[in-house]
Amino acid sequence: MVSLVSLWLPILLSAVLVFIVSSVLHMLLQYHQNDFVKVPSEDDVQDALRQFDIPPGDYMFPCGEGTESMKDEKFLDKMNKGPVVLMTVMPGGQTKMGSSLALWFVYSLVVSFFAAYLAGVVLTPETHYLTVFRVVGTVAFAGHSLALLQNAIWYKRKWCSTFKSMFDGLIYSLCTAGIFGWLWPQGRCDDTGRR
Repeated sequence: MVSLVSLWLPILLSAVLVFIVSSVLHMLLQYHQNDFVKVPSEDDVQDALRQFDIPPGDYMFPCGEGTESMKDEKFLDKMNKGPVVLMTVMPGGQTKMGSSLALWFVYSLVVSFFAAYLAGVVLTPETHYLTVFRVVGTVAFAGHSLALLQNAIWYKRKWCSTFKSMFDGLIYSLCTAGIFGWLWPQGRCDDTGRR
């Protein structure tokens, strides 16, 4: 068993590396540019929605208010006519990246923390690099990627966008695993060179 306190450096450095790598992936490579497409007649749709002063949040329309209402003829007619929309409304104004970047870094720390916790419970200080890499990488991949599938399954997010984001998560998990494997605490050797 390895204490979490002894893993503070790989937790911190892996979060920093993930932060840097994610910035490079999103700013330089730009393969996420077509994750969202423009709504036809964007100005008209935006003008139409603006009049309702919808507060920031997640919305669906048509939206049933319980299982009974979703069996109602009126609701079913709206569903059949479409469009069916899942929508996130954000505050107006320029996008402020500071809070999102700070939250992304905290999230990366949390994923690294849980990877460290599990690795610390199941591995010893004598564990070889590749084993540390596999355990930490698996936990980090789960934290960065697997939950993204729910959005494609339930909210119909494009599968190609989901898989691209999961690929990002794979890269982040490999970075995390590499840092942990490199900085994994080693057991002390005695005078004969044995651990």
